[in-house]
Amino acid sequence: MSVSTQDPAVPVEPAEPAAQSRLDRFFEITRRGSTVKREVLAGITTFATMAYIVVLNPLIIGTAPDKDGNLLGIAPVAGVTALVAAVMTIMMGIVGRVPFAVATGLGLNAFVAYAVASQMSWAEAMGLVVIEGLIITVLVLTGFRKAVFRAIPAELKAAIAAGIGLFIALIGFVDGGLVRAGTGVPLQLGSGSNGTLHGWPTVVFLVGLLVTGILVARKVKAGVLIGIVLTTVVAVVVNAFAKPGPALVGGKPNPDGWRLNVPTLPDPLFQTPDLHLVGNVSFGAFAHVGLVTALLLVFTLVLADFFDVMGTTVGLAKQANLTTEDGTDMPRLGKVLFVDGVAAVAGGAGSASSATTYVESSSGIADGGRTGLTSVVTGVLFLGALLLTPLVSLVPSEAAGPALVVVGALMIRQVKDIDFTDVGVAVPAFLTMTLMPFTYSITNGIGAGFVSWVAIRVAQGKARQIHPLMWAVAVAFVIYFGINLVKAVTGVS
Repeated sequence: MSVSTQDPAVPVEPAEPAAQSRLDRFFEITRRGSTVKREVLAGITTFATMAYIVVLNPLIIGTAPDKDGNLLGIAPVAGVTALVAAVMTIMMGIVGRVPFAVATGLGLNAFVAYAVASQMSWAEAMGLVVIEGLIITVLVLTGFRKAVFRAIPAELKAAIAAGIGLFIALIGFVDGGLVRAGTGVPLQLGSGSNGTLHGWPTVVFLVGLLVTGILVARKVKAGVLIGIVLTTVVAVVVNAFAKPGPALVGGKPNPDGWRLNVPTLPDPLFQTPDLHLVGNVSFGAFAHVGLVTALLLVFTLVLADFFDVMGTTVGLAKQANLTTEDGTDMPRLGKVLFVDGVAAVAGGAGSASSATTYVESSSGIADGGRTGLTSVVTGVLFLGALLLTPLVSLVPSEAAGPALVVVGALMIRQVKDIDFTDVGVAVPAFLTMTLMPFTYSITNGIGAGFVSWVAIRVAQGKARQIHPLMWAVAVAFVIYFGINLVKAVTGVS
């Protein structure tokens, strides 16, 4: 069965007639229609798009107190975040040989910080993350995770990919300041009280969105990366002359300020990483909070991680044209999922929270990345970030956001594979796509799609067409969505 390897949005360069170098043969660069140069540039693009995690994760994990009021600290968390991202992304490139980067999972880290660590010590919370990762790894080794991937209907896979496009576009809009929480409405345009655009950072985002969109539309090589670099330059200039300031000034919100980090050249550039949190893990949570509570926390972590990664893997594989023609499989799927399971263990062991495949990898794929060499380049750059952690903060979210929006526009094209004339397909696909951005969760979108797919197929008298694993997963998601009811019934707080 042949595998299509070229995204129409990426210009084709003449490939060598045969793989010549050991590097080419190992990563199958020529066979996948790519070049070493393109892979390297794609790796840089992915890093530039997701480097914010080295800044953002410490703000979430490092500043949240555990039950005893202890903090992990911003600098130590920044160090372990970069370390885990570097090691696991390189491992994904070498073992999985796909252009998927790995880092601390957003959403999961917030759950660990505010729902898990608040009930126990940080060491115990990270112990539960390690257990979650071990369970995920076992599910991979038994073939269960791969079987679920293959059991997902092709239409839902297309919806997952399109939904992720909408999801990362929303992330880009929010990070760029174009969309924010409103007064009287869930979301509104800009930061003004009446839904108007405010501040120089928003102007930088809009300029970046226009420039990046033009570059990609004109099929400029590494257009996404060039867009990030040019927008960062604009941000540095704007900050030097307009001085918008940070998002918080004197503890009060500054709606006209930079959302995450101020684009100024840091001093010092070099900083020895603090890695003392590596191995700070305890498995005493079961005795501390009780068996049932600990098991429910682990179940929530497992289900969220399992399907967040499943959805991301589906979306990225389809975007990179790595799936088979019927969309049921992809090369080295088992190894890709295995690395992701190990990444969750590594994230817990490193006190960086569960690490997972990153949806921002789509930016590198949009720039032509098709092999594991892209991931190796990204991972090496994260190693550099260990020593140059301050420099990572030079790229503001307003410069990375436009790349996510443009990539989201590329991913939404997957809707062409969904038959919206069949209501039994249209409703689950629509719920999958819309609930991802509307609830800010890939897992919630997938869960809604699975449950509604099974329910509607049964109502249509087509229960025999439902794969047994779809039934099992739908039941698991019913429990997941009704976890508060389960807690009430069991008496667990």
